[in-house]
Amino acid sequence: MSLNTRLLFALLGFPLLVYAMMAVLLVIQSDTQARTAQQAHLESAAELLAPSLADAIVKGDTQHLEILARQLRNMQGLRGVALFNQQGSLILQLGQAPSSLLNAPADHQLLMEEDVWRLRLPLEAPQLSTSQTSTRQASPASNSSVGWLDIEMDTRALTLVRYKLIASLSLGGMLLGLLLFLVAFAISRYATRPIEEANQALYRLSRGDYRLGLAPSNATELHHLSGHINALAEHFQQAQRNMQTQIEQATSELQESMETIEEQNIKLDLAHRSALRANAVKSEFLANMSHEIRTPLNGIIGFCRLLGRSSLDTRQQEWLQHVHRACDNLLMLVNDVLDFSKLEANRLTLEETDIDIVALVDEVVGLHAPEAQRKQLHLVAMVYDDVPTPLTGDPLRIHQVLNNLIGNALKFTHEGEVIVRVMLDNLEGQHVVLNLSVSDTGIGLSEAHKEALFSAFSQAEPSHSRQFGGSGLGLTICRQLIERMGGEIEVESELGKGTTFSFTLPMLAHQAIERPPEVHLDNPTIRLYETHAPTRHVLEHLLQRWEAHPIAFDAAEPAKLMILGLEHSDFSPEWHSHWQTVIDQTPYPTLILANGNSFDLPPLHLTHGGEILYKPFSRAQLVATLKQLLLPALMAHKDGQELLALPAAPQPLKLLIVDDNAPNRELLKSMLADPTLQVITVESGHQALEFAHTSNVDMVLMDIRMPGMDGVQTTQALRRLSSTWARCPIIAVTAHVLSSERQQWLAEGLDDVLIKPIDEKQLDQLLNRFLGVTHRLTSSSATAPPSQRDSNAANTQRFSHTPPATLPVIDLEIGARLAGGKEFLAREQLKRLIDSLDESEQHMRAAFIQQNLPTLLDWVHGLNGASRYCGAPELALLVETLETRLRTSGLDHVEGLLEELYRAMARLRTQRPLLLRH
Repeated sequence: MSLNTRLLFALLGFPLLVYAMMAVLLVIQSDTQARTAQQAHLESAAELLAPSLADAIVKGDTQHLEILARQLRNMQGLRGVALFNQQGSLILQLGQAPSSLLNAPADHQLLMEEDVWRLRLPLEAPQLSTSQTSTRQASPASNSSVGWLDIEMDTRALTLVRYKLIASLSLGGMLLGLLLFLVAFAISRYATRPIEEANQALYRLSRGDYRLGLAPSNATELHHLSGHINALAEHFQQAQRNMQTQIEQATSELQESMETIEEQNIKLDLAHRSALRANAVKSEFLANMSHEIRTPLNGIIGFCRLLGRSSLDTRQQEWLQHVHRACDNLLMLVNDVLDFSKLEANRLTLEETDIDIVALVDEVVGLHAPEAQRKQLHLVAMVYDDVPTPLTGDPLRIHQVLNNLIGNALKFTHEGEVIVRVMLDNLEGQHVVLNLSVSDTGIGLSEAHKEALFSAFSQAEPSHSRQFGGSGLGLTICRQLIERMGGEIEVESELGKGTTFSFTLPMLAHQAIERPPEVHLDNPTIRLYETHAPTRHVLEHLLQRWEAHPIAFDAAEPAKLMILGLEHSDFSPEWHSHWQTVIDQTPYPTLILANGNSFDLPPLHLTHGGEILYKPFSRAQLVATLKQLLLPALMAHKDGQELLALPAAPQPLKLLIVDDNAPNRELLKSMLADPTLQVITVESGHQALEFAHTSNVDMVLMDIRMPGMDGVQTTQALRRLSSTWARCPIIAVTAHVLSSERQQWLAEGLDDVLIKPIDEKQLDQLLNRFLGVTHRLTSSSATAPPSQRDSNAANTQRFSHTPPATLPVIDLEIGARLAGGKEFLAREQLKRLIDSLDESEQHMRAAFIQQNLPTLLDWVHGLNGASRYCGAPELALLVETLETRLRTSGLDHVEGLLEELYRAMARLRTQRPLLLRH
């Protein structure tokens, strides 16, 4: 509420309130006095005429009675007068008759209603004589009342007088209020106008207007207020001038700072660009080094394997094993560095294929068997029965994680055991969460070491890298791989008491079922001896699962098979003879599970037949051995049934080869030569489409780089033809593929990738996987080097990737092996390759001069594919190196490789006469 309003209320409200209170009291007092006077006048008039009226009633003088009644009636305000006798009968009525009452009043009564007063007064007879008085006293029943008077008066005149008084007082109040309002308004304006001016001045000050001042006032208080406001305005003006000066100074300093920051930003931008260029150079370096290091390293490993098959003495074999082990460690180190760089660059992609967990774990454990046997450790794998199969995930990365964890466990464990467990953590619909753990009894970890365990390039102790080897990247890569796959890894360890690494692994189970038993043994009794408790527990569980009945070694029950789990100490001279005696005295076969290898342990003669398995053994090995020992007749019977069940003339499977290179088509056709296979060849994607419109096949081997329509486009066109072609397996056949290209091809409709030169073992695995063909393995393919998971690594093992000057120009042994053991076919392939060199060189030189990378890459890729089927190691290595350099670095720094390739092509041309003489 404003001050002006408060002054108005104070100057106007209080006097009006006092006036109103006095007016109310005056109205009440006037009304009360008027009514009291009216009542007294009425009662006095009635009492004065009452004796006369009684006398007239007694005398029966009606005329006199009427005169008296009219005197009363003429009184102001009376509405009616009535006289009643003692019996209540009406004697006289003037005016409005009042309502009659039957009983006479004992005394005068004044009844006051809203607008009417009613007076009832008894009339008594006048004084009688003595005799009359005596007589009346003698008769007590007699009464002196002769009747009563009933008067009715209208009091509305009193009310009207009251209202007139109220109206006059209200009018006076209004006049008083108007007068007071004028006075109050004048006073409030006089008092509040300086305050409003001060308020306006403060408002202008708040808006930054410091120029206007207040005029001095007569009132002392207001004079002080205006003075202070003017002083405040002057202070603000000075502050504004100071602030403007500071702003100008700060702006100048900020301008200088902005110029400095701009210079720094330019330097940072240059540094950022330099860092990006350095990162690109690093990535290029890693990409180049991945091939430049792994190519010769895989060549060394491959030739070490070939050399190991030759006749070497014991010392040479030992040296060769050391070389092979050093190469494996170096290759593992290179792979760790490359995987870490891929993870840091976020360029690692995950595959999704069907996985058999038991087979995968057994495979990883089998890789570490030599180390466990060397250190005489128990390496046990436990895959629980509730783990479904098959599951969908990335087997290569799971293999990598388990391989690292098991390798570390064996590395840091000197005695005891390493146990791998795979358990079902959660199963909801098609989503499965596995819990995998690797436990050891090694040196353990302290709390401080566990915190830094997953950091890159770090190990628990600085001396571990010298004592145990390794780069310190393994666990970092494992953690990042597990997190990429959606899981978590944790470690539990105590110094000196071993370590347990466990991680969760979410996977999909689209068609997963509970793992069925691998074999049914028809309840044989098996005598079991195993001192290692976890291994004994696994064996007992598996035997019971396979419907066998394991019993203790010293049980008296007869059995059909004895299983002996022997430690390395059991093959000492004193224990060797003991166990040989036990085997000789046992009248049934014996299965020995030896914790060692066949080179270090002396043999035991199995008198009644049996088998020796070396720990750690896979579940598949144990199943095959138990079938052989316990179900020989049944297996023979089943084999006979299978032979009888085979049709006499099976319908051959159709395979389509699509390749623009005629030698490649002929070589593939020769490698697929089999009575059960019908091979059709076409030389382009358009011919493949024309063939597909009229016929179907069971599998397609599709070259990727072809003129016109490439392999990916042809595959997509075939998929759109019909539902049959949509389901047909189509395998990409190429001489070079990067990991990203492989993933892209699989996403675009291809089912798998086969790398040239084609390994017959890999080809047979594809035929078995997609067509169920399992009987094509030949002796030549059986002796081929085992396939590797990394296709590039597998391919590079075919040649010795030492410096080109030391490689032979022609190696017919390699060519024959690549041609499936057919030397004549290898010679034909070499002749065709030599005949195509002139055209390839001409186009490659023209493409390089024009700086046309796609064209140059096409011709290099074609030459790479053609040379992969021939025994030309020098040319194959150079063209593979050149294609890798072109794909990773483009046309930069390839001129020297091109010139070296041209010289190798010239050297190969000089060998054609030698081929013609043969």
